[in-house]
Amino acid sequence: MSDAAALLDAAAADLLALPPAQFTAARNARAEEVGGTVGRQIGKVRKPTVAAWAVNLLVRDGQLGEAVELSQALREAQDDADAAEMTRLGRQRRQLVAALARRAADLAAEAGAPLSASMRDAVEKTVNAAIIDPHAAAMILTGRLVASIDLADDSDPRVAVAGSVPEGAAVAEAPARDDLEQRRARKAAERAVREAERGRSDADRALVGATSREATARERADRIRERLASLRAEIARVEKDVEAAEAALDAAEDETAAARATAATAARDLDRARSALDGGATS
Repeated sequence: MSDAAALLDAAAADLLALPPAQFTAARNARAEEVGGTVGRQIGKVRKPTVAAWAVNLLVRDGQLGEAVELSQALREAQDDADAAEMTRLGRQRRQLVAALARRAADLAAEAGAPLSASMRDAVEKTVNAAIIDPHAAAMILTGRLVASIDLADDSDPRVAVAGSVPEGAAVAEAPARDDLEQRRARKAAERAVREAERGRSDADRALVGATSREATARERADRIRERLASLRAEIARVEKDVEAAEAALDAAEDETAAARATAATAARDLDRARSALDGGATS
C-alpha cells in the first residue's frame, strides 16, 4: 500500500468513528489540512449511515474479534460436514450478533446518537455478514464503513468502504487454518473430551443421588431399629407385669377359695345351731 493510500485510510478511519453530526465539518477540515490529491480524496469520503458508524465503533472498541473467530470456526465446521457443531455454532452466532448489536447501541447512545430499530437491524445484518462471509469481514474490520452490509442485497459491498478495499478472503484477525486432517483429529478429540465430561457429570449426579438415597434409607432403618428396641423393652416390662398380675390372681383365687370354705363351715354351724334351738323349744 502506498503512503498516500495509507494516509487516506487512516484519515477515513478517524473521521468515520466520529458522530455523524460532526462528520462533515471534520472531513472538510481534514481535507483542507492534508491538501493535494489525498486531501481531495478525503473530501470525497461519504458521510456514514448511523448503522455503519455504530459498526465502526464496534471495530474500534475491539468487539468484532470474537465474531471473526466464530466465522472461522463455522467455516471449518462446514468443511468437516459436522452437523452437530454447525448447529451449536449457529446458535452461538445468533447470540453473539444480538450481543454485539446491543453493544453497538450502547456505544452509539454514549456518543449521543441512539440507534433506531431499523438502524439496529442494519447493524445486526452487518455483524452477521462479518461472521458468515470472509470478504465482508475483511471490509468491516477496516473500521471504514460508510454504509451497512447485507448479504441478501445484490449490491457490491465494496462501495460500503471508504479508502482502500482489502483484497481476498483472508482476514488478519482470524486464526490461521490448520491442516484439514489435523483439525478433524482435534475436533474428534474435543468431542471425546466433551462426551467424557458429560459421562463424568452424569456419573457424579448419579452418585450424589445414590448417596442421598442411601443416607435417607439408613436414617429410616436407624429409626425403625430404635423403635424395635423400644418396643422390645416395653414387651419385657409388660411380660413382668403379666407375671405379677398372674401371681396376684393366683393368690386372690386361693384367698377366695379359703373364704368360700370358711363361709360354708359357718353356714353349717349356723344351721346346726338353729336346729338345736328349735329342738329345745319343742321339749
